[in-house]
Amino acid sequence: MAHVITRITRPSKELIQAFAKLGSATVYEASGKKGYVNHNIKAVWPGARICGPALTVSCPGGDNLMLHKAMTVAQPGDVLVAFTHDAVNYGYWGLTMSTSCTALGIAGLVIDGCVRDTEEIGKLGFPIFSRGACIRGTVKETLGTINHPIVLGGAIVNPGDLILGDADGLVIIALSDAESILKKSIERDKNEEKLMEQFRQKKTSLELAGFGKVLVAKGLTEE
Repeated sequence: MAHVITRITRPSKELIQAFAKLGSATVYEASGKKGYVNHNIKAVWPGARICGPALTVSCPGGDNLMLHKAMTVAQPGDVLVAFTHDAVNYGYWGLTMSTSCTALGIAGLVIDGCVRDTEEIGKLGFPIFSRGACIRGTVKETLGTINHPIVLGGAIVNPGDLILGDADGLVIIALSDAESILKKSIERDKNEEKLMEQFRQKKTSLELAGFGKVLVAKGLTEE
């Protein structure tokens, strides 16, 4: 088995651009509640958004050597998605790597671990989702893998899957399902806008969604 697979199938640019306009919660619900990533992996700086094909990286705990290699494998628009084998309390990433990725056109980093230089990275505007900040350094000694399936915050990620992240969290969109999930997500957005208009007219969720009937069926009492 090769440590590094350089050729993967990616979604079209049109598909990526369409998903980039959607919210993570909308896509998660439209997918049938699939692709949820643990909520503790969140945006490093306020307003960070991420959307692109996953270039998956498996890093041995406390070692970021394969992340350095991944930067040379990634294509513009890719998102580095890294698993650290539950060794989260290290700063696997910092400002210098973010600066390099920005120049290379890499769309962001999602890591099941920590990073550092978070204020400077926020000023740079490089999107990162991580477990938090940690100043503890890493070594560069051990081989891992690139573009093999990984698990990120409880979600299986295959190379080329779409990853979408915003202030609400992260969702993985399987490449094979992306077209159908996009259609369902757009339709959900349209339906929610119609619902919002009814709310503006002082309708309630108990009335519109039928939750009132559920309360009656459960035996709710009032005085």
